Amino acid sequence: MPNFRSPSPPSGLDRRSFLGLSLGAGASLALTACGGQATTGGGAASTLKWGWTLPSSWDPVTSSAGWDVHALSLVYAALTKLDPKGNPVPALASSWTYNDEGTVLRFTLRKGLTFEDGAPLDATAVKKSIERGRDDGKSLVASQLTGVKKVIAVDARTVELRLAEPDFQFPALLAGKTGMVVNPKVFERDAATLATRPAGAGPYTLVSYVQNSKAVLRRNPDYWDAEQIKIENFELHPLPEPSTVVASLASGQYNVAQIPGTQVEAARAAGLKVQVIPSMVTAVIDVHSGKEPFTDPDVALALKYAIDRGELLKAGAFGYGAVSHQPFPAGYAGHDPNLEKLFPYDPGKAKELLAKAGYADGLKITLSAQNAEGVAELIQAQLKRVGVTAELETIPKARATQIVYVQRSKAFYLDQFAGRESATQAFQVLFGKQGLMNPGRAAPPELEAALDVVRRTPLDAPEYPELLQKATGVAVRTMPNIFLYTIPRILARNSTVSEIPSYAVVQRFEGVTVS
Repeated sequence: MPNFRSPSPPSGLDRRSFLGLSLGAGASLALTACGGQATTGGGAASTLKWGWTLPSSWDPVTSSAGWDVHALSLVYAALTKLDPKGNPVPALASSWTYNDEGTVLRFTLRKGLTFEDGAPLDATAVKKSIERGRDDGKSLVASQLTGVKKVIAVDARTVELRLAEPDFQFPALLAGKTGMVVNPKVFERDAATLATRPAGAGPYTLVSYVQNSKAVLRRNPDYWDAEQIKIENFELHPLPEPSTVVASLASGQYNVAQIPGTQVEAARAAGLKVQVIPSMVTAVIDVHSGKEPFTDPDVALALKYAIDRGELLKAGAFGYGAVSHQPFPAGYAGHDPNLEKLFPYDPGKAKELLAKAGYADGLKITLSAQNAEGVAELIQAQLKRVGVTAELETIPKARATQIVYVQRSKAFYLDQFAGRESATQAFQVLFGKQGLMNPGRAAPPELEAALDVVRRTPLDAPEYPELLQKATGVAVRTMPNIFLYTIPRILARNSTVSEIPSYAVVQRFEGVTVS
């Protein structure tokens, strides 16, 4: 029998991990809510209307967007969750232990857990759910679970993961989509229904859903932490247009919504409360190293010097956020302050590198983006200063993941990286050979070696931040991604909604009330 070690109590992100479909247009899906209604602190009629985004799929295994985790966290629960600072803490599992080698991870489930339909959420259900995420041919979380050699339901409340290699990242990794437990009774019968009809054990259940329009949810009285869920009814809406979001909030169409930095003053002038919540989101240009002219690393390096990030932050984001040259923000374990000295705005250096690559007389590229205005136009103007002509191309939001990251047909794409629950998961998505946001599908051996050391290091080990920062440095120096600035989560709310908790990774609503 292996010896097991319990994790140390959370001690802040400097010692812990971080981040960090198929319903016809206009069709409606009506669902019957399971379980009775319960009176909560917010009152039976309380409704929170969140202007945010609807998920690409209500199935965490086939969800194709990092942003989906916010919506999916309303209807699913995972073995762990992240606290406001991003530390993994108990959720469906009340505790966990590793063996000394970091190759066996054992979770103890809470007593009396059930899915929204009343089916028991026991160790066998967890085992089947994890195995589906690892083995299903359509799974988009499979790459995160390749290290799970075997899942064992030791007894009704004990789940054991046998790992192929030491990996202490799993308690953080399983806090997100990868660890959301899906009801086996549903996916064994007809997994396709999960795209529009979730089957979980989260704080809410889906009552009705109109694609691209609205999702209506009701509080789940059987949720493991139901006493902290004060709002009875929850509506999820697509993100409003920036030009109309303040008016929509003032009129009551929404009572909470994300707003851009350009609308902060207008929101405050309208009497709305504004919260600027630090997040793991970073603006980034993803570069396809297998497409010309980026097969020459000097070209991507030149463009890192050609971009004035401070100008982008000031003009494009109204100063909300911070200039960044790496995927993780200041204050988190993987952030290395020394990396901010790399790639300063230096048009002369950019021109030298372009000349070295054979483009002294100029270069033409295409800059793809979901919105070809604003920041994209500023980048276009900055590149022009060093002799690079960038043609702007708009990619439809609904098809962006398929076009850019699945088909890998674009070479230079302005995007946002939403971070991930686990540090190594974030690295894998951005830089891994099978990483979704790595269109070139190439990574240097030294980066893979640095990440292997991180995986083998307990999250509470004193050396963990230093080792993680070393891996960040390797990635920033060797990969073509051009990081620009951090993007906080700016939420505006009307006076009926209490303060929203500041979660760095996944927005949660425990304790929030609507009067």
